[in-house]
Amino acid sequence: MSRKPRHLSPEERALWDSVARQAAPMHKRRKPPAAPPEPKAPPKTPDPAPRYDPLPRFRVGQMADPRRPDDVLPGLGERLRAAPVAMDAKAHGRMKRGKLHPEGRLDLHGMTLSEAHPELIAFILSSQAMGRRLVLVITGKGRARDYEAPMPARHGVLRHQVPQWLNLPPLRQAVLQIAPAHIRHGGEGAYYVYLRKPR
Repeated sequence: MSRKPRHLSPEERALWDSVARQAAPMHKRRKPPAAPPEPKAPPKTPDPAPRYDPLPRFRVGQMADPRRPDDVLPGLGERLRAAPVAMDAKAHGRMKRGKLHPEGRLDLHGMTLSEAHPELIAFILSSQAMGRRLVLVITGKGRARDYEAPMPARHGVLRHQVPQWLNLPPLRQAVLQIAPAHIRHGGEGAYYVYLRKPR
């Protein structure tokens, strides 16, 4: 059973009030902190004028000169065909038409660069020593790999590297002319190399 709360009698209330007046509080009540003063708004100043004029409207290509030739590097075959003729002009014409028959051939197709370079050096120098004038170097055309397909890529590493090797020592002194082969001798996948006479 729950008891009803007992109320103090008037004598008990007077005694309690007397004791409460004499007691000192253990903790003084703190005043709530005063609210910080609101910051004063800075005086309004007029917006400064822009230091630069706004950019003029620009359209891509508006400064391009359509009469200016492009500077894209021509293809390898085109560069070789445009090279000055260092051999007999009549023989050069016959060679370009596939009328001259190579006296020797080297097939580098499928080799790595490190395998092909020494093979090319040995073949060219020995061919010159034997008195050969026209030899054929087969590089293959190269093919696009699946991972290169979306991007423009230079295919045929050997096809691009062989002319550079032929123009560098020790082969430069042996080579008189380089030209893309006629279709009957391999077309873009092979080169005619016309050699100098041995000294």
